[in-house]
Amino acid sequence: MLALSFGVLAVQAGFTPVQAVLMSVLVFGGSAQFTALTIVGAGGGIGAAVGAATLMHSRFLAMGIALAPSLSGGPLRRAAEGQAVVDSSWALASRGDGTFDRGLLFGTTLPQYIGWAVGTVLGAYGGALVGDPERLGLDALFPTFFIGILVAELRRPRARVAALLGAGIALALVPVAPAGVPVLAASAAALIGLGRVEPAPGAEASG
Repeated sequence: MLALSFGVLAVQAGFTPVQAVLMSVLVFGGSAQFTALTIVGAGGGIGAAVGAATLMHSRFLAMGIALAPSLSGGPLRRAAEGQAVVDSSWALASRGDGTFDRGLLFGTTLPQYIGWAVGTVLGAYGGALVGDPERLGLDALFPTFFIGILVAELRRPRARVAALLGAGIALALVPVAPAGVPVLAASAAALIGLGRVEPAPGAEASG
């Protein structure tokens, strides 16, 4: 449903169906794609959209570093295999000991990739049949998706401080900064997470 809504909203924001489908095929990242789409749709520049989308996907740098020892071959092959990483497949492939099951990683990513591409095609080319996305609530899917992630993260005190700081930065800049810039600036709040790693809520200290 997220892919379908992306296809519909991308075309309504000014993308051609081909551009919307190519973005899903090449980027294959809902958070980054919706972020860029939101910024472009609000009148922001391509630079701000790409910058915000890049920040959304910066987490894959750490995930790729953790995955690298479990991949085979030289740097180019490992880089190619690393393209199969998405959040859910990375988590499912983790054995819990720092190693990853390559077969499970690829096997869980493939159907997601196909579903994302097909959903975008249906949304981009069949959006006219859907009509007004607000009528079906498609425009609310992406914000709801991120609210769900945010609620889970807010269990940690430092995450709550970072979220409030980021919201404050964004709200202060929205009236005066070009579209997309408040998102980029608000990401600076994540720097508060540097330093000591907080234990998960309810976890007991060992020793």
